[in-house]
Parts: sequence; C-alpha cells; structure tokens
Amino acid sequence: MGGSASKRIEIPDSIPEGPLRDWLTWLQDLRQRANLPSLSMIANASRTKDTEGEDEKLSTSTVRRLLTGELSERRAFRLAWTLAEMDTRRVTGKPSDDWNAFDRDMRVLHAAALAAVNRPGEEAPHAAPQSPLPAGRKGDVDAGCPNGHRAPEAMSASHEGHIPTKDKPTAEAGDAAEKTTAARRITNLRSAGHCIGRSEELLWLRRALTDDRNGAATTTVIVTGLGGVGKSTLASEYARLHRDAYPVVWWVNAESPAEIETSLTQLTSRLVPGRFNAEERSARVDWAVQWLESHSDWLLIYDNVNDPRHLFPYTEALDRGHHLATSRRTTGWADNTLTLPLDVLRPDDATKLLNNLVCPGTTPSPGQEADVRALTADLGNLPLALRQAGAYLAQNRGITIQAYRRRLESKLDKKALATRAERTIARIWDVTLDALQDIEPLAVEVLRTAAWLAPDDIPHALLTSTGADPHDTAEAIGTLAAYSMLTDTGTHVSVHRLVQTVLRTSHATPSGTQPRPCPPGRLRAEQAVLHQLTPPPDQDYLPAALLDALSPHLVALAATTPPGHSNGALGKAYHVAACLLSLQGHDARTVPLLEASVAQCEQNLGHTHPDTLTLRNNLASAYQAAGDLTRAIPLFETTLAQCEEILGDTHPDTLGSRNNLACAYQEVGDLTKAIPLLEATLAQREQVLGETHPDTLTSRNNLACAYQEVGDLTKAIPLLEATLAQREQVLGDTHPDTLGSRNNLACAYWGAGDLTRAVPLLETTLLQQEELHGDAHPLTLGSRNNLACAYQEAGDLGKAIPLLETTLAQCEQVFGDTHPDTLTSRDSLACAYQEVGDLTKAIPLLEATLAQREQVLGETHPDTLTSRNNVACAYQEVGDLTKAIPLLEATLTQRAQVLGETHPDTLTSRYNLACAHHKAGDLNTAIPLLETTLAQCKQVLGDTHPDTLESCTRLADAYLAAQCPKKALTLLLSP
Repeated sequence: MGGSASKRIEIPDSIPEGPLRDWLTWLQDLRQRANLPSLSMIANASRTKDTEGEDEKLSTSTVRRLLTGELSERRAFRLAWTLAEMDTRRVTGKPSDDWNAFDRDMRVLHAAALAAVNRPGEEAPHAAPQSPLPAGRKGDVDAGCPNGHRAPEAMSASHEGHIPTKDKPTAEAGDAAEKTTAARRITNLRSAGHCIGRSEELLWLRRALTDDRNGAATTTVIVTGLGGVGKSTLASEYARLHRDAYPVVWWVNAESPAEIETSLTQLTSRLVPGRFNAEERSARVDWAVQWLESHSDWLLIYDNVNDPRHLFPYTEALDRGHHLATSRRTTGWADNTLTLPLDVLRPDDATKLLNNLVCPGTTPSPGQEADVRALTADLGNLPLALRQAGAYLAQNRGITIQAYRRRLESKLDKKALATRAERTIARIWDVTLDALQDIEPLAVEVLRTAAWLAPDDIPHALLTSTGADPHDTAEAIGTLAAYSMLTDTGTHVSVHRLVQTVLRTSHATPSGTQPRPCPPGRLRAEQAVLHQLTPPPDQDYLPAALLDALSPHLVALAATTPPGHSNGALGKAYHVAACLLSLQGHDARTVPLLEASVAQCEQNLGHTHPDTLTLRNNLASAYQAAGDLTRAIPLFETTLAQCEEILGDTHPDTLGSRNNLACAYQEVGDLTKAIPLLEATLAQREQVLGETHPDTLTSRNNLACAYQEVGDLTKAIPLLEATLAQREQVLGDTHPDTLGSRNNLACAYWGAGDLTRAVPLLETTLLQQEELHGDAHPLTLGSRNNLACAYQEAGDLGKAIPLLETTLAQCEQVFGDTHPDTLTSRDSLACAYQEVGDLTKAIPLLEATLAQREQVLGETHPDTLTSRNNVACAYQEVGDLTKAIPLLEATLTQRAQVLGETHPDTLTSRYNLACAHHKAGDLNTAIPLLETTLAQCKQVLGDTHPDTLESCTRLADAYLAAQCPKKALTLLLSP
C-alpha cells in the first residue's frame, strides 16, 4: 500500500470545539504516535477473540467512522486500545507504561464526549438537519474513463441507491453473521385471512420451489395479478403450510428499495437483538445479507414489488433459500424466475368464501346460497371485494344480502375509476363508509388519512391527531380492522394499495368540474408527518432511524400530490429528505420527492426562479442516476437554456448545468455534442473560477475523459496528468476526486499501451478505494475491474481471473443483473476465459452480455458494439466463421458511424474483420483491410504502440500467404 493511504484523517468541520472534538483529537494523536498506520493496518491489528473464542475485528470503514465522530463505546474503546498497542516508540510516557491510567483517561474523555452529544443544544456528529436546507445544486458529474480495447473495459461507477455491501459493517459482523444460527424458528408473518380455492396454486408453488430442473432447483417465483386478487394471501398461506420446512420465514415489504432494506434491518434485529444501534441502518442491512448468504433453507416473501430491478440484487446473489414475490407487474423479471399468474376465484370458491365470512359455522339455506352466489357475481369474484362485503354484512346482521345488493346498485353510476376492480371496491366502500360515518366518524377520518401514506407499517402515532387521545385512535383502528378495512398489529397498520387508490380518487367531483383543492384526509396526513419530523423537545435533530421510518410516507405524499395542491412546509421537508438521501448516495430514490419539490417551486416562485432552476437540475441528475436518460437530457437542456437566459452565460450554476448536460450526452455516446460543451465549460470555469478551483478540475477531468473516449490520447493524457497533480495539491492525496483522476490517468496510459505506468497506478487506486469506501462500493468495484483487466492485458491471467470473478459476483449483488457495470464486469470475465482457451465458459457469458446490452443500452451504444465484437471474436476462435464475419462486418460499420473511422475501437473492428477473412482464405479482402488498419494505427496510436506492431505482423503474414515475400520483408524491416 502506498504511503499516501496513511495520512491523517481530518475531523469534520461540522464538529464544534468541545468534548467530542477533544475525544477525536485524542484518538488522532494516538494514531500519530503509532506512526500513522493505515486504516487497514489498524483493522487487522484490532483482531481479538470473542467470548466463544472466535476471531473478530474492526472493519476499515468502522475505523474511519470512529475517527470522524462515531461514539459506539465498545468499538471506540477497542480502537483506542489498538492504537495504544501499536505505539512501539522507545520513549517514556507511552500508554503501555501505565495501562490503568490510559484506561481511566480514555473512559473520562469518552464519557464527556458522549454526554456532550446527548446534551440539549448541541448537534450530534451524524444527526440529520432539521431546518430546511437552502436549494443546493447537485454537484457536477465527474466522468470516468472507459478504455477502448477489445476485451478489457474500464467501468465508470454509477449509483442506484444504497445496496447492501460485503464490507464488514462492525467488529462482529463478518464471521458473526456466518456463525449465528436461528435458535428457534424466526418469522414476522401476521395472521392471514381466509385462503379458499387456491389448492392447485399452492401445490404449483411448492413444486416450483423444490423440484430440480436440469440439476438445479428454482429459487425465485413471482405471483402476479391485479390488485385485490389475493396474491399476498396466497403467499402467506404457502408460508403457513410449509412453516416447518424453513428455519426463517421473513415478510419483506418490497414496494421500494428503501422498504426492502427496512425489512432486512428488522430481520437483523430479530436474529441478533441489541447487536446494532438504531442508526446503523447500512450495517444492519449488510449483516442480514451476509447471514442469508451463509445459511440455507430460509424463505423471503417480497410483497408488492413495483419494479423487478429492485429484487435483482437479492435474488441474483442469495441462492441458498427461496424467494417468493408478489407483484402486479407481469414482465421484466429475470430469465431464471418462474411466474404464476393469479386470477379471480372460481364462482364456487367465491361463494364458499363469502358464506364463511357472513355465516361462519352454519350451512346456508338454498335461498341464502342463491343470494350469496348473486352477490359474488356482482363483485366479480374478486377476493378483496368479497372480504370487504363479508365484513360489512357480519358487522350489520340486520341488513340482508338482497338489501346490501340494492345499496351497491345505487352506487353503481357514481364512480368513474380506471379499472373494474377499483369500481367494485369503490361501491363497497361507499356503503361501508356511510355506515361507519354514522357509528364512528373518527374511523373514517383515520382511514382517509392512511390512504395518503405508505401502505405498510403506518404507526398508530401517525394516525393520531395532535392533542387527540391515542386510545380513541386505537378504538377507531379496531373498528376499521373489524370491517376488514385495514390490518392492525397493535402498533402499526397496513392498508391495501387498491383501497388507498379508491379512497384517494373517490374525492373527484362530477365530470366537468375541478377536484377539491384538498381531498379528504390529505391535510391530516401532511400535518401528521410534519409533526413527526419535529425533533423531540430535548433534541435539536431528528434521529436517523426515525427519518428512515418516515421516508416512505414522505415519498408517498410526494407521489400522490393532488393537482393544484401546495403545502410550503411539506415542500421543504421533501427537499430536506431528498438532500439527505442524495448525501447517502441514494439519488435515484429522490425522484418523487424532487418532482413534488419542482412542481411546488414552479407554482410558488415561477418556472425561471433560480431556486426552481436548481431543483430542476437536481431532478435531472436524479433521473440520470436512475438510468432514465430519456427524461434527464431534455430536462438538462431546458434548465441550461433558462440558466443562460436568467443567470447569464458564465454564472457558476449555468456552468454546472452545461457540464451536467455534456456528461449526459457523453453517457449516451453522443460525443459530438458532449465535447464542444465540455471545452466551453472548461474555458469559462478557468476564467471565472480560476485554474485550480475544484469545479475547474472537474471540467478538466471530464474533457480529458471525452477526448480519451474518442481515441484522442495525445490530448487526453496531458490533461489527466495536470488534473491529477492539481487535485493532489488542492484536495489531498486520498480525496475521492483525486482517486478518480488517478484511475482515469491509469486507464489512459493503458489505452496508450503503457502498462508499466498503468498497473502500479491502478493497484494504488484500488487499495485506496478499499480503504476509503469499503470492499464493495461502486468505485471500489470499478477500480478492481480495471486492475483485473490491466493484469489480463499484461498477460497475467492468474491474477486477472480471480479478481474478475470476485468483481462480477459483487456487481451482481450491488447493482443487479442487468446494470451497465455488471454487464461490463461479465464481459471482462468472459474475455479472460476466452484468453485462457475456456470457450465453453466464455461464449455463453458473451452471448448473454450482448443480448442484455442490446436490451438495456441499445443496438449502437459503444458498449453494445464492444460486446458484438467480442462475441464475433469468440465465434472466430472456435472456427465458426459463418457467424463471426457478419457480426464483425456489422460492428465495423456501426463503429465507423458512431465513433468515427479512426477511433481505436473502429481500428480494432477493422483488424478483427481482416483476421477473420484471412482465416477464411479470403486474402483479397483481408489485405486491404489490414493495410488501412496499419496506416491508421500509425497515425492515431504511433509506430510503437502494441496494436500498431500487431497489425504490422499480421499484414506481413497475409503478404506471405499471398505469395508476396518481398512485401512482407520490406514491411518487417521498415523503421
């Protein structure tokens, strides 16, 4: 590891003078006296035996957190003792001279720091801010450098929100997760409703999850169907029936990535209660994933998956148990999953269910049976509708089924909802709500409030108005549960999503008029969330765990904002939450919050107010982070035009917008638009901000990467060298931007064929990324992929392949199966297999990657063209020239069109096509292609570049094969 990785870590400026800063300064001094050991050295030195004799140690990320403000007593004391033991100076006054005194000083300092953090009026080190943040512009994109050669590709890291990493989050997490067993059967299943008429489906599920197919059992099954059809009930019944087959059955609310994480944190808390603090959310998610990785025969039930991609990090990486999911989505699932479409109940089963609800334990008369059958037909045999109607009739014994049907009929023409299921539920609910309004108005108010919040895990406190008696709310919730309007655990409630949709839309007035400005329940829901966002009286900040719990409800409010509705305080809360999520790297999750913030800002301040432009820029960046460039680029373009008009051409915000638009163009491969914008931005930033301003350095880095992407290394390398030197001077040797520059320069050296300079830089960068970000951070994965590919290019496949295999496994877990970085990693590994001659592994990987890139990135994206080239080369290597040559011809044509005639990738395609024709014996086609390739390689890459030399050798071979030895000799002897 380079010495640069062992520099002093600065105490955050946000920590004021006082006991906490004194504690951190004392720790920093201990490290200084131990000769500034690196974080990984400290982590390794902290290894001890736990109470069971097993090894445990701090992780590097934990060491960094402890040095910058975390106060967890057990880990903080272990860090202090470790640093003290590493002080081996031959001087007096070391901690080892008097361990008792050292221990006493340590505990006094730590207690004072802890008391200061918890004292009213002082901000905790990692507290979430409570005052609304100013409209902060999303930071400039700092581009990464892809490399342009045949097999290896450099990865630019991108983020899709927090995904569990494999870096050990705490001192105990690593081996402890593997060795922790479920002492008894663990489950969080709630009591299920009646499951009637699903025996065939339940049998199919069991067979799908347990039968071997081609030697491997399916581990993931998706139950699909319309809302209210009984998907969750079926999944719950399957878990109940086969409870004894699974040591752990865990219900996961899966409407968003954040809710999946929350369910996993709860699993950790159940398996190892008290192991983690409430604020250690990421650590608890990571621990749960590590436990699932190392244990077998568990069942995870993901309820209501909105986007199949949200499951990929778990279903692709966790294969030792079963995944069962419910979703309205019927497409977009991974190829290795099975789907079970679920329909409404058969008429006989629907009649039996309603009979059980209305007349439990009795046999209905023929007349009653006929009435029930008629009602089930009215309700379309939809299970949710049957339960709602049955609960109403069970609570109101004096109302006959015929009378209830007449009431439903009176509601028939009053609804204009989207689906038949929605209209059916709306009619039922009108009848039920009319009855509840008479007997318990508070229940209706509570229900309408819940309709605007996240559907799952709504705390009772969020449904209790300020100053109201919680017991009254509890009674109202009990009444709603009795009518099957919601489910209640005693502390939290859940409402069916279809029911919420009906309640939110049923406020609409007759056609031709506008909706009410504030629909029923909306204002109460907003006030409840805002009240919960207020810090407790004895604190100045909101605990992170509480903010995590409220985030789904903020997102739900943002996503369901009625037309024309505005709430200034809530808009600020949206913005605060979006800023905090962005700081945590969850940019993609901020989309609904930012969309609501932008709409409110446009309404209150106008479309061209500077704050509106800032929020619109941030929303475009969130779209880009979510991979939605079709929405990001037009929004960036609009924002830039308005910034130029309102703020002026050289305002810092205008320059930021121009940079971000250029990077978005670059991301979709449109370099003819990207490079002029980047050049203009750099020139203006140098003039306005100065040569060494961080934003200027970002522009210089991005322009250099764009030059590299079009193959202009004579411009790219000097710019990258200058940027790295300036970032080391201005930002420090281990700043994330400095590491990015070091990686990009290494890739440029590599692209120029200079591996003697590239490999050491990549090795240093990887070590520093691991220390700074952890083992499975996206930037670390990018560095590891690049280093492995450089080893491969240097011929060291013994180092390259294990690194590539590790990187691919982590990419699949962190990003998902079809993320661009995962596809890059899969392509790189396949090419390494090809290089060692293992084509049985290489070709299927290459074919899969090409198909996925065509689907995800498009037919002519540079990465898709790389995959097409690599597949063709593999076909050529096994002698299948009938497949190889057409692919190579298509790739050459597309690369020449997209990248230009002399781009290094285009030269590679031309060379590969020439070699295929040579192998097929078509020298009349091969020789002109090789002659053109050699001339262009000399022009673009230089006479001594490895690709130039290889082209020269191949052309000489072709001349010899064509019986032209003089040409071959002249070529080989020419300077």
